[in-house]
Amino acid sequence: MSGNEPASVAVGLTLFRPSSAQVEAACRLAASSAGPVLAFDNGGLPADGAEALGRAGIRLLSAGRNVGIAAALNALAEAAAGLGARHLLLLDQDAGPQGAMLRALLTAADRLASTVPPPAVIGPRPLAGPGHKAPAYPVRAGTAPRDGLVPVDFLATSGSLVDLAAFARVGPFRADYFIDAVDLEWCFRAWARGHSCWMAPEAGLAHHVGSGTIRGPFGLAMPRQPLFRMATYLRNSVYGLRLPHLPPGWKLRQGAYLPVQILLYWADSRFRPRVLLRLLAALRDGLLGRLGPPRDVP
Repeated sequence: MSGNEPASVAVGLTLFRPSSAQVEAACRLAASSAGPVLAFDNGGLPADGAEALGRAGIRLLSAGRNVGIAAALNALAEAAAGLGARHLLLLDQDAGPQGAMLRALLTAADRLASTVPPPAVIGPRPLAGPGHKAPAYPVRAGTAPRDGLVPVDFLATSGSLVDLAAFARVGPFRADYFIDAVDLEWCFRAWARGHSCWMAPEAGLAHHVGSGTIRGPFGLAMPRQPLFRMATYLRNSVYGLRLPHLPPGWKLRQGAYLPVQILLYWADSRFRPRVLLRLLAALRDGLLGRLGPPRDVP
């Protein structure tokens, strides 16, 4: 594959309170992987789970506490680069063995080898898990598709194949975002710094965001998430409106959509005052630039 052999790819898993079935799936993934497999424990991994991962040959990283998805991804990227990997396949604990998907992404990387701007990340087509809403990736305006591959503004980290040399140039994920909109901000930054982001339609991955879907009128739908997740998403989205590398059109759409999301989420909570107050506080924090770990993070 023109140098993009599976052995040059590290797999990075993010873990948070994984079930025994998810630990077993990670062990199966390690058994089928030609390259190194790393995992970052953001908390809740039992001792027997850690032992099982170690026996499977998985290198386990941890800060001893929940430091958020962004910091975990940065640690995985640093460790993978230190092992000499050229690419890092990012997966969350809900994603099972992805051998066919990885081969499709590596083939896509070969097809994009001479693309200008060079790719920073290539991800699979998002699929809806049972009872979940699949994320939508906006097609990048002004950039033509190539060999069936689609340029996108951003895509989810889970399932993404990150070019580690490009990652070093773009910079790490924003640890102060902690969890939500981490991938969106990084991808827009990649475009701004002379790299590109792509989706490979022939590769697919189901996404499981939240515990289901909140549905509103006119076909509106959004993930049903814990309150701290929704609040962090709102905070980071509002803060992102001040960032120069986020396009004006995106900011206008987000500015119009956020109030709708707040109303849908509040209605889904049966209009509890506590929920609305938490969401309004998140908006205030975003406006004031108060980022970092949410105060109510598990």
